[in-house]
Amino acid sequence: MPQKSSTRARILDAATDLFGLRGVEAVSLDVIAAEVGVAKQTLLYWFPSKDDLVQAVLESAVVELSVGVEAAIRASTDHPLDRIDAVVRAVFRSAVRRPALLGLVREVSRLPAANGDRLADALTPLVGRAVRYLGAEMDAGRLRRADPRLVAALCYATVTGIATEPEALRAVGWRPTTAELRRLRSEMLAFLRAALTPDEPVRLVQ
Repeated sequence: MPQKSSTRARILDAATDLFGLRGVEAVSLDVIAAEVGVAKQTLLYWFPSKDDLVQAVLESAVVELSVGVEAAIRASTDHPLDRIDAVVRAVFRSAVRRPALLGLVREVSRLPAANGDRLADALTPLVGRAVRYLGAEMDAGRLRRADPRLVAALCYATVTGIATEPEALRAVGWRPTTAELRRLRSEMLAFLRAALTPDEPVRLVQ
């Protein structure tokens, strides 16, 4: 059984990297089987169709990213700006260590509705938690008042967009090096802090 589990894990790992870097439509089951070094029938034993494999890859990617984000939150202070900082750093860390994970985010919008809907269902609890957290911190005055749903959506779109669309960044002279990625992360964090820092209360002149 350990050997079988290892084979399934190797198929998932290879499919994650290939789908994330090349795109789901561009990668066939034959290519994945060849990358893993198994017969296509072995792959089909674990994943009866490409759709099943895509879904398993997406669910695994969500878990992997979530674990990294949760660990970063636990290690941060309880201030909301510090926690947002920790989440952004965790996402960018994933982009450096395994670019394919964030590449899968880009692929979600290109998948058939059934896959996208199932992934959305898996993400709903995480998104709901983020929205509730932002709303509570806004109510407490520790974040600038705004629609927490839109703030969560903007943070998500900005971080994943920057991480998964390097061609757009190259157009403005950015290069995908580790140093440039760190600089980009710093700019992103400064932008989010400026956008979410509460306005200073107006003081009446006596």
